[in-house]
Amino acid sequence: MHPHIPVPNNEDGILFRKILEFLSPAGKANPVIYPAIAVGLLYLQAVILTRFINHQRMTSHQTWYPGMAYLLLTSLFPEWNYFSAPLIINTVLLFILSALFKTYNQPDARGSIFNIGLALGAGSFLFFPSLTFIIWVILALAVMRPFRLAEWLLCIVGATTPYYFFAVYLFITDQWSWYNLLPDFTIDLPVLLPSLWLAGGAFLLVMPFLAGGYFVQDNLRKMLIQVRKGWSLLLLYLLGALFIPFINSTNSLENWVIVAIPFAAFHASMYLYATYRIVPQLFFWLSVGFIVTWQYWGPGW
Repeated sequence: MHPHIPVPNNEDGILFRKILEFLSPAGKANPVIYPAIAVGLLYLQAVILTRFINHQRMTSHQTWYPGMAYLLLTSLFPEWNYFSAPLIINTVLLFILSALFKTYNQPDARGSIFNIGLALGAGSFLFFPSLTFIIWVILALAVMRPFRLAEWLLCIVGATTPYYFFAVYLFITDQWSWYNLLPDFTIDLPVLLPSLWLAGGAFLLVMPFLAGGYFVQDNLRKMLIQVRKGWSLLLLYLLGALFIPFINSTNSLENWVIVAIPFAAFHASMYLYATYRIVPQLFFWLSVGFIVTWQYWGPGW
């Protein structure tokens, strides 16, 4: 075994760097702690996603496909199994997604909306580019609730609250500078070396998503309005997640793991609604075969 030992990247926040410092002594003695934490996070996120899909009745009946799809597609690329800031952020984003969905039936959602912003702001101390999800949150509020400018501003205040307290801390400890408060923010094209392995993983990621999107659209008229809005939320989530890798871009796929949650939801629809059962079975076994082949004969694991 050759466990991957994480090192901080430019886009990682100060909180994630502190976590790595805290784990460093144990990690040097037993490096397997990092993949163990990563696997634990992946299983936790799979359970949360499955519970969210079932509890909010996003599908026609209860299903375990979202969790299965999440664990399967996060195995398509080795970097998606690394202990990293984007992987931790997925847990925060799942909390935000669930909280946004609940605001649909809340007459007074100001407390929830502030907490959503606060969670997003705190999460950016783990992975700074995640702060751009504030745009997704605002658009999600526009979808789920009637327009109320005060609620949008309250969400922004919640997102900036952790930065206010951090700025006070920097000032008191005589460490104040804009760079310490706000890391570098650049937008570049990711540099990914093309390969057949990457193309194969992308194919198994995109094709079930397109099929799942078709089946969601086909069943949309049978869904409650709240559920329709929920699928719109997931689509907006995906669009926001696809932008993240362009911020302080690297030549690794670690940052792309943020797209896994919405992709898994649409993959689950393909597994659930496909008329010809051979189609989801084919994609499942193709994915399993691809993952095993990459692990034993590919360059990534």
